Amino acid sequence: MCKDYGRAARVFGCPAGSYPEWMFGLTFEKLLIIGVIAVFLLGPERLPHYAAQLGRLVRQLRDMANGAKDRVRDEMGPEFDDLDWKKLDPRQYDPRRIIREALADADPLADEPATVSRAPNPNGAYLQKKNGAAPAPFDSEAT
Repeated sequence: MCKDYGRAARVFGCPAGSYPEWMFGLTFEKLLIIGVIAVFLLGPERLPHYAAQLGRLVRQLRDMANGAKDRVRDEMGPEFDDLDWKKLDPRQYDPRRIIREALADADPLADEPATVSRAPNPNGAYLQKKNGAAPAPFDSEAT
């Protein structure tokens, strides 16, 4: 969940010297440069208005995320806390491991392997045509 990018960011619960992966490598220095550029572009008269809008946006996003998490927790019940979320992470997908686990799982109820019958169906369309049987009647209004 956390990658090592440089300075400490314990705000997100990551160990010292790392940031969460969703920050796309944004370090404190880069965010400070973006902030300084925003101050120059917006000017001192419009900056408080846009800062308040940004604060409202962040608050709304946080409330929506918490609401979605609460709704999932309510619908799943106690199973929500028992889920191993790391197992469901698509970054953990390894097709070789999945195939290895599927092949290792043996069915304890199967006493003998299933056999496949290779006998052709005597009522099949191929054998009926081969034996010279009349084809099925064609109904032009059926289609």
